[in-house]
Amino acid sequence: MKIVVLAGGISTERDVSLVTGRDVYKALRENGHQVVLLDVYLGCDMDADMVFDSDTDWAAKVAPVSETTPDIGEIMALRAGEREFFGSNVITICQAADIVFMALHGDCGENGKIQAAFDLMGIRYTGTDSLSSAIAMDKDISKQLFRMNNVPTPDSHMLCGADDDYQPKYPCVVKICNGGSSVGVYIANNESEYKSAVEDAFRYESKVIVEEYISGREFTCGVIEGVALPVVEIAPKSGFYDYRSKYQAGATVETCPAQIDDAITARIQEEAVRACDALGIRTYARIDFMMNDRQDIYCLEANTLPGMTPTSLIPQEAAAIGKSYNELCEWIIEISMRKWA
Repeated sequence: MKIVVLAGGISTERDVSLVTGRDVYKALRENGHQVVLLDVYLGCDMDADMVFDSDTDWAAKVAPVSETTPDIGEIMALRAGEREFFGSNVITICQAADIVFMALHGDCGENGKIQAAFDLMGIRYTGTDSLSSAIAMDKDISKQLFRMNNVPTPDSHMLCGADDDYQPKYPCVVKICNGGSSVGVYIANNESEYKSAVEDAFRYESKVIVEEYISGREFTCGVIEGVALPVVEIAPKSGFYDYRSKYQAGATVETCPAQIDDAITARIQEEAVRACDALGIRTYARIDFMMNDRQDIYCLEANTLPGMTPTSLIPQEAAAIGKSYNELCEWIIEISMRKWA
């Protein structure tokens, strides 16, 4: 198959996306496909009629994920004055492919806009559709649908602005509504920390949520075609599961399968499937949870394009059921192609 692995972009998760794209690109080449790794924003100079036959190593310049988020202003400056989001030749190359493997993360890949554009252009892509992508990316709408469908989730309040006089109970969590990789997420233990967190969060975007803080153990569970994968327990060595803990090797202890009893495992897996159903997610996703000391389970959010970096969780869950990284990539393509059958 001719496959485009689409990565990069201009979200705060750009670096993570590029590493996901690099590893998926390598795996699909090893699987025998004609594969191109493209930065959706920067594009490439090669035409669609020759790009798949090129011997270019498209992953050669991808660097590891750094400890801090990238400077998006620097990336956008490379195309100063251009208004179109898609880089040069991206659309024509994607149209020439049999399918696009979506290795994008964050606002510019998981919010459904690219998926909607591809739907209009007849471009096949991996992952769920545009509507469920947009719903899952918006944490406020997701939580409303969780509540409507009896998926347990922490109480929350949507702030109207940085001057909103809402008084939370401490500690609390302040998070941007459409972020990922824990960018724009803060734990506030007092009023001073809360005000600082709110001010910082509104620098990222105009929608900010204040959420009940759940103290306890953190878990995640992938769902592929409506079936839950083994549960992973996440235990950062320092602080909470922030950007650095997620992408720096050795910063977090990840146990897969989680060392919990069968009943708790079944509950988390059941809620993961129900969360996907509530949001209309198809193909695959990963759902994050907290469990307090009373063993109450709370669904935090859904990730419709979960990471596929060396430290990512979905590959660990797949390995626990006997599927290699290369097999997982092939599996995602296979189930995604069924949408277009």
